[in-house]
Amino acid sequence: MKKLAFALLAVVLCLSACSSGDKTSDNTLTRKEKKDGWALLWDGKTTEGWRGAKLDAFPEKGWVVEDGVLKVLAGNGGESTNGGDIITTRLYKNFILKVDFKITEGANSGIKYFVDPTLNKGAGSAIGCEFQVLDDLRHPDAKLGVKGNRTLGSLYDLIPAPEDKPFDINSWNTAMVVVEGNHVEHWLNGVKLLEYERNNQEWNALVAYSKYRDWPNFGNYEEGYILLQDHGDEVWYKNIKIKELK
Repeated sequence: MKKLAFALLAVVLCLSACSSGDKTSDNTLTRKEKKDGWALLWDGKTTEGWRGAKLDAFPEKGWVVEDGVLKVLAGNGGESTNGGDIITTRLYKNFILKVDFKITEGANSGIKYFVDPTLNKGAGSAIGCEFQVLDDLRHPDAKLGVKGNRTLGSLYDLIPAPEDKPFDINSWNTAMVVVEGNHVEHWLNGVKLLEYERNNQEWNALVAYSKYRDWPNFGNYEEGYILLQDHGDEVWYKNIKIKELK
């Protein structure tokens, strides 16, 4: 766990630097971030580095790049029925992922990791562990699942985020996912929401009682794609950054 402690310390120092004058514009890296090994997952201008989860190229509809923001557009509210999910063009193993997001009222989306797009080739979203992005107050999915495990920041359908969490629907918010081996953490606006260990008996039992029970070895992959979800609602993303850990 020493690597994880050092990685989280780097995040704290980076945030401190950003608030003390080492600032850049959106979708760029500060001097401190570059020194600490951060990289942009999205350049803020093009669709380079991303493709449709079930396509060889970026979706022709449903997503737009506008004023430094990557927007999934409103559709019919269905799962992956407009432009479809998008994934990174390469796999990731151990990392700290940071994503700024803003949701419209009643919206649903998600940030997934350890995604294997070959698992679900039919209708619906690609399969992977999900940091839920949701309007808890207005979207009905927040009341489904078990004990709030489909609310904002939760490990979707598996582990609930606390009800008391820092979030403002009228502002940009920052999701962070930390993965080091089998240890995973979800953070929201600098507050840790949950953590878990995978690839063990407890994890497999948890999956067995979830909607993912029929997907082989769910969540136990050594590496996978990172995904932004189209759930038929308008949601905005920017400042998508990653720091790969050894």
